Parts: sequence; structure tokens; C-alpha cells
Amino acid sequence: MARSAPLSSEKRYAVGLMSGTSVDGIDAALVEIAGEPGSPREVRLIAFENTAFPADVRKEIFELFDPAKATLDRVGRMNVALGELYAAAALSVIAEAGVAPGEIAFIGSHGQTIYHAPEHRYTVQIGEGAVIAARTRIPCVSDFRPADIAVGGQGAPLVPFTEYLLYRETERTLLLQNIGGIGNVTVIPDGCSPDQVYAFDTGPGNMLIDGVVSRLTGGSQTMDTGGAMARKGMVDAELLRELQREEYYALQAPKTTGRERFGAAYVEELLRLGEERGLSAEDLVTTVTMLTAWSIGDAYDRFIRDRHPADLMLVGGGGSYNPVLMQFLKQEMEGKGVPVKTQEEAGGNSDAKEAVAFALLADCTMAGIPGNLPAATGASRPVVLGKISW
Repeated sequence: MARSAPLSSEKRYAVGLMSGTSVDGIDAALVEIAGEPGSPREVRLIAFENTAFPADVRKEIFELFDPAKATLDRVGRMNVALGELYAAAALSVIAEAGVAPGEIAFIGSHGQTIYHAPEHRYTVQIGEGAVIAARTRIPCVSDFRPADIAVGGQGAPLVPFTEYLLYRETERTLLLQNIGGIGNVTVIPDGCSPDQVYAFDTGPGNMLIDGVVSRLTGGSQTMDTGGAMARKGMVDAELLRELQREEYYALQAPKTTGRERFGAAYVEELLRLGEERGLSAEDLVTTVTMLTAWSIGDAYDRFIRDRHPADLMLVGGGGSYNPVLMQFLKQEMEGKGVPVKTQEEAGGNSDAKEAVAFALLADCTMAGIPGNLPAATGASRPVVLGKISW
């Protein structure tokens, strides 16, 4: 049986693990939680690490995004391999914090999404929780999304529940915008109750930018580091208008999306359109960067502004480190009367935010408390999320 610290309503240590659609590595956060599960009095980040995936693992994960290549043997092998890597990441951040593994109450691991199809009632995350528990000798909560889908939800976004716990205010309406591979927003109205929080995916975050940069550079670059390429280009207004006609933006919320819509095939189409219009590599990257910023502003106009005019947008995720994207987003939102700050500017940590969220969601699971918000996911009712490996 796994050895771990007993659960306590006063204080407990937990580890959250996250790897997102950009597949840039494993985020591991060790947090101290005080108070009752589902309504913590305090959540303190003790240590955080990001461990890059080995190049061969990252390559194979991308291949598994293609259902034709995601054969049972390959998915099964990678499920176990990622479990080993997540376990190593958990033990590493525990050591970094100077805490003994036996003091950790539990681990919450999101896993790596390889396919998300809520319209067909399924989603697939890999990174075996039983392997994580066996290697660390700490109970592990994994596979969070299927429980929400089973009661009619999208299985995403799940982070809004934890954002409500950590960020709600009595006098300001906040927008929590994450820009990972996909962009997603959580709306926290001033003085709201949990059932008044809502959230949805705004569209592509870094996914199209990363995809275009990788293809244009022959894979020598996997992202537009520091916005270096976008800074040298110009937005092609006509191409931007064409891209804005993508039907996802007008779909009613709650809604989610991913590589199934904005993945490799979409990137190939972008490259074709760029070549057809004679755009430079820099102009195409700049235009796609603007598309991400526009999609966030468009989502606010369509689905949020009339219901809950916002007082502030807080931005986290890898996109918050792209100064060109942030400049475009600030122009987009401040023109609507909404100031924009990064998590760091507000005293937070963009990288650790989602890993912390899955530690908090696991805290609820271990206590048998629902961790989804039906207003965010579209589920018919609140449910306990995840599966526990001991």
C-alpha cells in the first residue's frame, strides 16, 4: 500500500502535474493547502519545476495526435512511459522543496491529452496514474475529465473551479485568460457564487503560432520565442478577415476545442494561404499572433460583455511571455475598457497556475467533493472528478 501523509483539514502538502497541448514539458507544483477541501483557507506554492520532454517523447506524442498513428500498442506504451516521467517530475519537485515524499498527502496529475472529442462523449489523457503512485508511493488522482463528460459536460475547462477558489472578489469582475496551446477564459463575476462562474475555450492560443513557426523553420524552432518573428512582420488584414470566419468563434458557449480543429491540417492550410498571398514568414506569424489576440477579444464581445462587463483580465500560460501577443491583446481589450495584466504583474505564477489547479482538484477528489462547474463545462450536475491510484 502507498505511504503518504494523512489528510488534514488544517494543513497538507500536495503535488500537481500538468502537461498541455503545446507539449513543451511537465509542470510540477508542490503546494501547501490549509483549510477544508473545496474551500481552502490558504493555498501556498512551495516549489515549482518545468521538465522538458525528451525530444523523442515529444515527437511521439505529436504523432499520437493523429488517430491513424495512435495504435493501441503505441498509446499503451506511451501511457506507461509518461507515467514514469510524471513520477520523476513529482519526486524532483518534492526534493527541490526539501520535503520528504512521505509528507505528501496526494498527487493530482492531469496527464497528456492526445484526443478530445466531447461531442462524441469521450476524451483521452495518458500518463498512467498507477505508475505514478507506484514509483512515488503517494496516492495519485488522474483522468479527471471523463466523469464530467459522463454527465453531459465537455470535460473542460476544469480549472475554473479552482480559479473561483483562488481569485474571486466582492467588488470586481475578473477574466482569467489562459493562453496555452488553446486559449480559454474564466469569468468570475463580482461577489458571485460558484454556480455563477462560467468558462469556455476562446480558440487557438499558442497552437497555431507554434505550428507555423515550426514548419517555417524546418523544426529548428518550436515557438516564437519572445515574439521575435512576429515583431518583424506586419498583419495581413485580408488573411486575418478570412481566418476570422472560422465557425468555432460563433459557436455558443460552453464550448471546447483542440488539435482536432486547430492542429496540423489547419497549420498546413495557413501555410498554403500565406504562400498564395506572397507573405513573408514574419508576416504570417504576425497575422496568426493577431488572430489569437482577436479571438480573445471577440469572445468577450460575443459572450461576456453584455452579461458581465469586466474590470480586469489576468493572463497566464505560455502566451503571456510573448510580448507581441500581449501587446496585441492589450490593444484589443483596453479598447473595450478592460485593462490587462499578466499573472506575474498581479503577484502570481503563469507557469504554475494549472499545475496548482490539479493539486486542488485532487484535494476535492480525495475528500469526495465535486470539482466541476456545470456552468463552465455544460455538465448536467456536479460530480467528483478523477480516479485514485493507491
